Amino acid sequence: MATTSLIPKVPLSPFLTNPASFPSLHFTKLSFSHPLDGLDHPHCAKRPSTLNAQPKKKNGWLDPFDDGEDPEMEYGSLFSDGKQEEDDRPPDNPNNPYGFLKFPAGYNVEIASLGLKIRGDVRRCCCMVSGGVYENLLFFPAIQLIKDRYPGVQVDVLASARGKQTYELNKNVRWANVYDPDDDFPEPAEYTDMVGLLKNRYYDMVLSTRLGGLGHAAFLFMTTARDKVSYIYPNVNSAGAGLLLSQTFTPDSTNLSDGGYSMYYQMLDWLGRPFRSVPRQPVLPLRVAISRKLKAVVEAKYRKAGVEKGRYIVIHGIKSDSKASMQSRGDSDSLLPIEVWAEIADFIRGPRPVFVIPHEKERENVEELVGDDASIVFITTPGQLAALINDSAGVIATNTAAIQLANARDKPSIALFCSEEKGKLFVPNAEEKKCVIVSSKTGKLIDIDIQAVKKVLQIFDVSLALA
Repeated sequence: MATTSLIPKVPLSPFLTNPASFPSLHFTKLSFSHPLDGLDHPHCAKRPSTLNAQPKKKNGWLDPFDDGEDPEMEYGSLFSDGKQEEDDRPPDNPNNPYGFLKFPAGYNVEIASLGLKIRGDVRRCCCMVSGGVYENLLFFPAIQLIKDRYPGVQVDVLASARGKQTYELNKNVRWANVYDPDDDFPEPAEYTDMVGLLKNRYYDMVLSTRLGGLGHAAFLFMTTARDKVSYIYPNVNSAGAGLLLSQTFTPDSTNLSDGGYSMYYQMLDWLGRPFRSVPRQPVLPLRVAISRKLKAVVEAKYRKAGVEKGRYIVIHGIKSDSKASMQSRGDSDSLLPIEVWAEIADFIRGPRPVFVIPHEKERENVEELVGDDASIVFITTPGQLAALINDSAGVIATNTAAIQLANARDKPSIALFCSEEKGKLFVPNAEEKKCVIVSSKTGKLIDIDIQAVKKVLQIFDVSLALA
């Protein structure tokens, strides 16, 4: 008697026979072949030709067997096409310190992250920005790019005490916390407290502009964010960092600020990359927002100094040992002694020069060389400096944050640099920004030609007539 098989004769499903057709859903590993030659923004002007030739290779430390997405896979579901929508969840309960009642009835928290994973949505993003005022100010276009690319995203910032002051000029930042990313040996209590703080905020993406090794990568890894993105050292100090990071960028030198205005071009290129039906996100120029309260405080200061709105020229870059000078780490020779500034002020006709001092001890030196009737304003924060520049007729400054703030507020400016190369690096497309660059012929800022500065002072005549 023949035996009858109890197993039905059903052909095997392709689900079991073709496992190689599964797509990879890692958001941080998307490849693209969008041309970058048509971008006109200064952030993209310094991009090496190698980036235009082929897309950036994926992080091989994470999955060496991942070849990217399946080209035959069709995406059309609610979670995978187009930009993300703004978060419709209600805010935290202000009367509850633990944030209960955040999710509406029937909202499954356990599967809420599935759509975010497939689409690569970013609801909360944390940016760790290395450096001082200058470096944090140049990171503003990156924050604006994140807000445009991920609608409804909440952006938080970790920066040094000086760097945090910059974010009173940025309306896109929710919280700014003081934590110095450049401190190689932080206090253990402060270190563990910050790790716990970042974990409890449940970030989808953490960005870091500090050159990291294994130690810094471990700090980012402990935040448990889905995407951990950071710059790494261009030498052996980066060994092991790729194991803990989702995306890495290797700069040309160990000082990221050497890149000038376009110092973050690699991160901006990655953040604005095209994704399925979403085109490449353009990089907007640097812009700052000034509150009414800040304008009122600064107006009282310059009126006390004896000047009126629109009838003065800001002079910034007096040599001092104060940390409020707002220099760039990529240009250490960017301050001039008061003797040189006194000679430049003698050539100014019409508008009154206003000397910005970073410390009160410099006031006596300015009054001694310029005169007791000199207009002097004591300013240490970038917010007050931006408000002072906003009400002025123009700016004469060395390579400090004053030049970038003048460009951000569309004010005419004269920038003094130690060399022509530095000028082109930190102020690209100077003519479009109504900025005139005067550089030293010897490579030292102290040898700047005073007569050359005198010849370009006419740039303020038009602005004064319209004031």
